[in-house]
Amino acid sequence: MSNTEQSAKMWSGRFREPLDAAFEQWQRSFPFDVRLLPQEVAASKAHARMIAAVGILTDAELERMIDGLDQVGDIVPEFAPVEPGFVNPRLLGAELGTTPRSIRRWLSRQPEFCEDHVKHTRIVLAKDDPLLLRMKNHFAIQANLNLDGDAAYEEFSATAEADLAASMVHAEDIHHFVELQLTRVIGPLALKLHTGRSRNEQIATDMRLFVREAIDNIMKGLRRWALALLELAEQAGEAAMPSYTHMQRAEPVLVAHWLLAYVAMIERDVSRLADARRRMNLCPLGSGAVAGATLALDRAIAARELGFDGPTPNSMDATSDRDFLLEFTQALATLGVHISRFAEELTIYSTAEFGFLDLPEAFSTGSSAMPQKKNPDFTELLRGKSARLIGAATTLAVLLKGLPLAYNKDLQEGQEPVFDAADTVRGILGILPAFTRSLKFNFERMKTAAAMGYLNAMAAATYLSNKGVPFRKAHEIVGNAVRLGLESGRELDALLLAELQGLSPAFGEDFHAAILLEATLDCHDVIGGTARARVRAALTEARQRLSSDALAQL
Repeated sequence: MSNTEQSAKMWSGRFREPLDAAFEQWQRSFPFDVRLLPQEVAASKAHARMIAAVGILTDAELERMIDGLDQVGDIVPEFAPVEPGFVNPRLLGAELGTTPRSIRRWLSRQPEFCEDHVKHTRIVLAKDDPLLLRMKNHFAIQANLNLDGDAAYEEFSATAEADLAASMVHAEDIHHFVELQLTRVIGPLALKLHTGRSRNEQIATDMRLFVREAIDNIMKGLRRWALALLELAEQAGEAAMPSYTHMQRAEPVLVAHWLLAYVAMIERDVSRLADARRRMNLCPLGSGAVAGATLALDRAIAARELGFDGPTPNSMDATSDRDFLLEFTQALATLGVHISRFAEELTIYSTAEFGFLDLPEAFSTGSSAMPQKKNPDFTELLRGKSARLIGAATTLAVLLKGLPLAYNKDLQEGQEPVFDAADTVRGILGILPAFTRSLKFNFERMKTAAAMGYLNAMAAATYLSNKGVPFRKAHEIVGNAVRLGLESGRELDALLLAELQGLSPAFGEDFHAAILLEATLDCHDVIGGTARARVRAALTEARQRLSSDALAQL
């Protein structure tokens, strides 16, 4: 490393010897924390407003700083692609022959442009948004009139490709990268931005912003999956299937009841994520390196600017706290377990041995050796992905368990597991709702399985109990009836009344009607039970809970 490169470091003043070249590359976090560019720019803009409020920046300097940070935020390196749903002003400007600044200024003058269109300095516009279409028409007309001329590209001279490439090579982390780029855009004024702040509070803030946005997106994905399950349950109507305990057939349940069990799991997942979001929604900016900022900053300014509920209460905790990452990954690990259980059941139920459903070909593959095979790749991968999610949570727990207060470089290793967990769940939820909607059940096969194997034995014991027989005695009597059926190769409903009365005089003419499949289902007539009326009510209640307004309250 040259002396010039060493002096460009954010901490270079105290050092005289250059970094070992191999160590320098090994310890960089920029290759993975570059994805925090939108969050870093948003947090830097909030900090700029804080230091402007105490006189570090003039109004004119603040305006230049904010404009420069917007330009930095428009940089999209190849390894940090634009996410679906976001419009990048730099790329759009190149397409339309104008500048990112012109695009942002035009948008700011439109009456329908509001806070909902901005997410951490990124522009949120759907492809068919009338605002986006009108903007394209506006700049197309402007280009035809040559109103911008060659000046349209002057803005990019500050971020020429060579300079951008150099920043990527030398930047230690996303904070260093933004400082280098901002300096190229607005000059020495950029060096004022770090007044009163530390990278320790910056990364704590960036990660909170990242996790908060990830939670919001995951909850939307979970709602889509829950609605897909609900639609399947409604389509199933009163179709029955066996339930299982210890992997043995237990009692008949409605298929809808089985599917609603996963809706209940999803609702807990959403609740956990929402709870974690509420707890983490405090702003670390102003905490400094460890003891708090050395300027009399109004920390509420940054908290408001970034949508936090308020500032964090303790600077030592704020800069070293990663509980929110641990909670986030643990919630995703639990979600992964739920998804894996669903995938496992579908995998088993799709085998020839069960035959309860046929997995859709669009989500399956074949064998390279056996022509007849249709392999459940998607459900098997879902099971496997859960291991990654559990691994991320475990990594965070082990990473944090031995750290003294406050910030330690170990915490850098906590970023990649969080990114991987968020990406893994985003990928799963991008496919799972459509896969769920495409499932086709063999209801006749399921009904046949539910109507045999003495699954009505519990209903038979309940019948005797309702006749006044103590349940323990009723259990024994029905057990004897089951043994009689096994020995003679008959189901309970095929045993003669005289044979049953030989076991207990409590059996009457109404017994066989009491153990029909429908009656067996309906005897579970409690809240949360599989009785047909209860399940119909549960479906209605679940749809009400999954309405957008209700979900927002979780």
